[in-house]
Amino acid sequence: MLTIGEFARATGLTAKALRLYDDLGLLAPADVDAHTGYRRYTPDQVDRARLVARLRSAGVPLKRIATIVELDDREAAAAELLSYWRQVEADTASARQVVATLVSQMRGHDPTMDNRIEPITTHAPSVRSAHRAGRGGRSLDLDRVYPREHRVAAQVTGQRLFAVADGYGDDGAADTALDALAALDDAEAHTDPLGALDEAVGRAAEAVAGRSADAGGTTLTALLLAGDRALVAHVGDSRAYVVRDGGLERLTRDHTVVQSLIDEGRLTDDEARSDPDRNLLNRALAPGSPTAPDLSVRSSLPGDRFVLTTDGVHSVLEPRHLAEVLLTPGTPDDVAAAVEAAVLAAGAPDNYGVVVVDV
Repeated sequence: MLTIGEFARATGLTAKALRLYDDLGLLAPADVDAHTGYRRYTPDQVDRARLVARLRSAGVPLKRIATIVELDDREAAAAELLSYWRQVEADTASARQVVATLVSQMRGHDPTMDNRIEPITTHAPSVRSAHRAGRGGRSLDLDRVYPREHRVAAQVTGQRLFAVADGYGDDGAADTALDALAALDDAEAHTDPLGALDEAVGRAAEAVAGRSADAGGTTLTALLLAGDRALVAHVGDSRAYVVRDGGLERLTRDHTVVQSLIDEGRLTDDEARSDPDRNLLNRALAPGSPTAPDLSVRSSLPGDRFVLTTDGVHSVLEPRHLAEVLLTPGTPDDVAAAVEAAVLAAGAPDNYGVVVVDV
């Protein structure tokens, strides 16, 4: 018999996750001490525990997991799982057309919705920006920021673009993506800036996909200031934030397998920390990967500070620590330098990149 600690080590799960699986009726211990309540497991339960964890990380509903793990016939279990997934694909296909119609209406392509669309003004914002980026503890430096030069206080006449990209696989994907995206910078204000940004990310994805199949990929988080709007396009696990009125708000969500399940309440934070796929991106600019970005629009007000980071910043610094640095008064260069200093003080195990933009 194995204690819950021994069983956790054997399965790669946490004791808390194992207690949860017991509470959910998915993996009961072989024995529970009547006096102490201590759980004990047998070695032949290891495979079942790992299967439950993988099914949870795939988002399979609890009732379906219970059915699958109770099947002794492996072929029958595989058929049950495949049937579940085919229904998910069918449900998604059915919902896609409804969503596409609603998006078209909301963006003003339906005259019945025109009165709900606010016009985009074209005044030219004055912006200052600064950035820092470094290799950290990695052998290759794959993180990139845009613009590559520092921006000083200046009145701009068109759109203004800022971005971070976290490349993986080799040293070219992030540069390729940013080069393709750069055409938006200093362009005349577009009548549909959100559509223009979306299309630009699509071109960046095509450029990355045009490289060799094994050349790697990149995340991409871009901020386009257009008139009095801040538009964000985001793919991967880099992030965008805004500082306003003394508060910090995160504008993006990570495109990882476990984050989607956490958002839906189908995976706990504790399960996510021990999940074997916790670092697996489910969207990125890479051959064979879904590349469509998340898009968001918000007002851009005088005094706003927008910040873009790669995961070498926000995965290294505790959220409270990062917030303290970003909320500290100072110039964009002061803040970017403070972020870099904090990352280096924390050991900088990964490449890192940060862009700070003051409006």
